[in-house]
Amino acid sequence: MAASTLSLLPLSSLLKSSSSHPNPPLLIFRTSAPPNLRTPFSTAIRALSSPALTQDDLKKLAADKAVDYVRSGMVLGLGTGSTAAFVVSKIGELFNSGQLRDIVGIPTSKRTAEQAASLGIPLSTLDKHPLLDLAIDGADEVDPALDLVKGRGGALLREKMVEAASSSFVVVADETKLVSGLGGSGLAMPVEVVQFCWNYNLVRLQELFGEGCEAKLRVDAAGKPYVTDNSNYIVDLYFKTPIKDAASAGKEISALEGVVEHGLFLDMATAVIIAGKDGVSVKTK
Repeated sequence: MAASTLSLLPLSSLLKSSSSHPNPPLLIFRTSAPPNLRTPFSTAIRALSSPALTQDDLKKLAADKAVDYVRSGMVLGLGTGSTAAFVVSKIGELFNSGQLRDIVGIPTSKRTAEQAASLGIPLSTLDKHPLLDLAIDGADEVDPALDLVKGRGGALLREKMVEAASSSFVVVADETKLVSGLGGSGLAMPVEVVQFCWNYNLVRLQELFGEGCEAKLRVDAAGKPYVTDNSNYIVDLYFKTPIKDAASAGKEISALEGVVEHGLFLDMATAVIIAGKDGVSVKTK
């Protein structure tokens, strides 16, 4: 394993210096070779002192650390959501400054494509680049095994396709996303279904999990069914307790005709970067 050194500045110092430096170095990690994302390790980086940080501050800290994995010449999966937007913004900044060259982005949603295009990031598709070097995305839940719930932003199908095609998948999250078991937050675990007879599948999903879960059709601000980029609907599952066997649950959901994809991202993440009030931690399997 390559030798490495770690330098750390308190979060308070970093935030204070941000007004005078457009790109303050949040964490300085020096290594004689690029990190091997599949090498098992866990690092915890703690700040000596820190001011009160907002959730967006934490997301930006995690996003900035994740971009350290990006190298010139990479084909990159660009995630969707508020945390991933910070990642795309940082990549665009580095590309336009010349610090990153010859990169290609594969967006996981129309809105990510729009953001990346506005920053001048070259874009392509999985059809032209079926093998990606790296994908970076956020997560709605992260359990101790680094399994995930994703898709509350509605992009779960394209996210899973792009991230499954990537050699490495780095997840960025703030500490509020940590759960003891998937479904444990009590918030939505999305299932994308075709519009045809959507209520038929909602009923079957409800019956699949019984009283321990509530299935609801996702609607937009106008009260109409939310439509994904793939012209499908989403049935959100709200679990009262964590899912006991996420792998089995995922297989049973996928076996239902008319189900397109579910938001259980199992055994996919190679690294998870978590920002909390005490600093940033990087965990891998």
